[in-house]
Formats: sequence, structure tokens, C-alpha cells
Amino acid sequence: MLVTYAEIDGFRNLSGVSFEPDPKYNIISGQNAQGKTNLLEAVWIMSGCKSFRSSKEKDYINLSGSRMSVGIKVRDSIREQKIQIEMTKGVNSTKNIFLNGVRQKGTKALFDVFKCIVFIPDDVEIIKGSPEKRRNFIDMAASQLNPVSVSHINRHNTIMNHRNALLKEIMNGHAKAESLEIWDRQAASEGAFISYMRNNYVRQINEICSRLYCTLSGGTEKLELEYKSSVYKPEDFEKPPDGNAADIYFRKLQESSGYDIRTGSTHTGVNRDEILIKINGLNVREYGSQGQVKSTALVMKLAQAEIFRKKSDDSPVIFLDDVMGELDENRQKFIFDIIRDMQVFITTCNESALLPEIKGKIIRIDGGKIVED
Repeated sequence: MLVTYAEIDGFRNLSGVSFEPDPKYNIISGQNAQGKTNLLEAVWIMSGCKSFRSSKEKDYINLSGSRMSVGIKVRDSIREQKIQIEMTKGVNSTKNIFLNGVRQKGTKALFDVFKCIVFIPDDVEIIKGSPEKRRNFIDMAASQLNPVSVSHINRHNTIMNHRNALLKEIMNGHAKAESLEIWDRQAASEGAFISYMRNNYVRQINEICSRLYCTLSGGTEKLELEYKSSVYKPEDFEKPPDGNAADIYFRKLQESSGYDIRTGSTHTGVNRDEILIKINGLNVREYGSQGQVKSTALVMKLAQAEIFRKKSDDSPVIFLDDVMGELDENRQKFIFDIIRDMQVFITTCNESALLPEIKGKIIRIDGGKIVED
């Protein structure tokens, strides 16, 4: 998969930016706060994913402006497609999404067209952050392989919002406990799908992460990932995800309903699952050194890229935002041995800090504009 053209205007500080990326390496160079990461972010949102900065959409538009537009052309093994997003702010704020000139109701269609993986310094939060960070990482990575999963995740989130609202009504005496069953049945169906999806992906990524981390550590450390479900036992996943899987999930929800009503929130299900990450048997979140945490996050993203490449006819596009400068030569080589056949975008303040063999297009950003291409 390749980005063949990009044009950006009014996105944060970017103005009148347009370029044709190199099919291999694209080095986005410039001093801090000039728009390097903004450029990556603008292209990233064309995948249908939320910003990797966790910012709100209203922040996409320049503070002194009233509109923004981003357009890219993406070529896969079959064809080239064009994605456009336009936003305005004000009393009649709008957001329009187009795929090949056809207006879309949401970003769902984009998720199946443009696949990319971003490496950022904050990736360490996948390891050190809350369980939700790890669940979100697995959900997004698995959904890249099967975009249908996005619909299941969205439906489950909607169901949980209704169930939690109903729990509060029951707690306050405004509804009956029996009314939970209709939501529990739906939650069980979606939750079973998500549980099996996560377990399957964790098994895949664990195998690759273990191999990559062994190489990175010189064989001295063993990395393991394990999916910890709040509903299912490990042996349950040895059976196919049939109707019985949903029945097990439903019974768990019913068993915890008393406690859920007393607290006004759901305490069982995929919203309470964890992905355990261990080095030599110890939880990296609690006992890992800073180096181990960074290396684990790096390996997990590389494994994500490798899984996608193996499962698809196309490789994902790789974004490396301000991460290469922190890595020594050996770790840079380790990364590029894996992503060498993919299109790569790298932001850096110091081009000389990159490996000499990283030769491609240099895009210099200054004040939100390309000053030398």
C-alpha cells in the first residue's frame, strides 16, 4: 500500500501543503513546532482512526482559520483511491468525508481503504497505561485485519451505554431488574465475538513479539503476552465461538447483575479484560525498566506490522513520529529490517541521526509550509 499524493490546508498550522511521497522513505525534517507531526496526523486521520494525539476534532482547524481540508490518494494492489475530509467551524460547523468523490456517512469505509501503523513516543502507555490502552491497541490492530470487527465493537459500546444507564435507573428505583435481560442478551452476542477476536489476535502477536524481543535482547529475555478474559477461561477458547459462547457470557452478566445494580456500572465483560505483558515471568507494567517498556512497545508495533503484511496482499504504511532519534544504530537497523519493504514516513529534527541507508524524499517543514521538497 502506498500514499501517492497528499494535499493539506488549514489543518492545525499547515497551509497549502501538497506533495507526492516517495514509495519508500519520506523524511519530514524541521525544527520543533513547525508542523512535522501535524503532517503525519493529517494523513493518519484519513485511515478513519481517531488522532494518535487523542485530540478533539475541533482542534484540527487552525485557531485563526474557519476550515480545513485534507486529501490523499492511496494505491493498493488493486487500484488507486482518493480520500477527502473537509471541516468547517462556526455556527454551522460541518464535516464532510468523501471516498472517490462519493460522500460517506462516517469513517467506517475509510478504515477498509487506508491501512497505516504509527510509532510515537507515547506508545509506552500501551505498556504502562490502563488496561483500556491495551484493549484499544488490540481492538484496532485486529480490526485492521477484519474491518467488520469495528461494527461489533461500536455496537457493544452502544449496548454498554444503554445497560449502564439502565443500571442507574434500577438503582434509583425507576426501573425493574428484569429489564436488564434484553441488553444482556445483546451484550453477550457482541462480547463473545470481541473476546474471541482479542484472544485470537493476542495469540498471533505473542508468537511474533516473543521472537522479535528475543532477538532484540540477545536471547537473554523472554516476552509473553496473554489475554485475560473476565468471562472466559483459557480452555473455553479451544472451542469454536458458537452459541454456547454467548450463553456463557450472558450467564456471567446475570451473575454480576446484583453488584452492577448496587454500583450503577457493568463489572463483567470485555470492558474489564486485560492483556498481560510479561518479561521473564514478571509484569512489565509493574516491574519493567524504562528500557524494557520502550522495547516492548516497539516490538508490539513491529509485530502488528508483520501480522498485517502476512495476512494481506498489501503492506501497511508506516509512520515514525520522533522515535528514531532516541534509538541507537542497532535498534534502528532492527526496525528497518522489518519495515524495509513498506512505505515509511519519518519525522526528525536531525537528519544526520538516521541510518545512512535511509535515503529517500526529504520534505522540510517550516512554519506549516514545505520550504524544500
